[in-house]
Amino acid sequence: MAAPLPPNNAPPTRMLAGIGLLVAAVACFAVLDTTTKRVTAEVPLLMAVWARYFFQAVLTSAWVLPRQGLSVLNTAHVAQQIVRGLLMIMVTLLAFASLNVLPVGEFTAIVMTTPLLVTLLAARLLGEHVSGLRIALVAGGFAGVAMIVRPSGEGMGWYLLLPLLLVLANTGFQLMTSKLARTEATMTTQFYTSWVGAILTSIPMVWFWVPVTNLYLWAGLILMGTAGTVGHVLMIKSFERAPAATLMPYMYMQIGFAMLGGWIMFDHIPDHFSLIGIGLIALCGTAGGLLTLVEARMRQAGR
Repeated sequence: MAAPLPPNNAPPTRMLAGIGLLVAAVACFAVLDTTTKRVTAEVPLLMAVWARYFFQAVLTSAWVLPRQGLSVLNTAHVAQQIVRGLLMIMVTLLAFASLNVLPVGEFTAIVMTTPLLVTLLAARLLGEHVSGLRIALVAGGFAGVAMIVRPSGEGMGWYLLLPLLLVLANTGFQLMTSKLARTEATMTTQFYTSWVGAILTSIPMVWFWVPVTNLYLWAGLILMGTAGTVGHVLMIKSFERAPAATLMPYMYMQIGFAMLGGWIMFDHIPDHFSLIGIGLIALCGTAGGLLTLVEARMRQAGR
């Protein structure tokens, strides 16, 4: 069974612990993205994707198997677990390709429109009413994306479609994750996703493997897998301690961590238009999270 969701009236200390774990998780994801941008400048893209999944699969197994044994393999939806793994590979490929053409902060801001789109599509697929305010927030988020990529600006190319395709793929991945979360244990889903990714990305290594003799590059490849694994574990633990609606606004701290990483590693500071777009995405996303929290409490009060 999946871990029970925490109630909206969870103790304040438990909620604070959940928020702290989430902030640490998004910091790990920012480290993953920053390291990826550095590493993929020197190794093939597919090799970086392989390293991300291989080391994540090894670390996830080292964490889960001693605690749960082979029971972690128990699932009622093997096909859906494989589909989730395939979607995650697609998301990772698009993310790594996007990081090759976009600064880390701007890339992260665009990806952060995913929760807005997930909320909108999830409500539609479930046949629920979507408020005009919710639609306006989604539109505002994508207006922020337009300010970052500036389609009419100089240097417009097909590669700017990569982060937009990433948002769509990530939305499908999140919807599948939400569906599996109703019946599957979180670590079972994490285990399957890691190994589906590791096995499938190992196949192209027959053709794309490049010997790496630089120890710093190996350290970067290992750090990518480690940061991704730790980030996912911390995120799972945070959602066990606080409601999703409470945590969602804090997800946008990842943009700040990503901008910091871009400044430290690449001496990049977003221009004024990009900063306005990033701010608009963060504002709409945070407002969407707060709206979800208010709606949840109103439903609870109406019982």
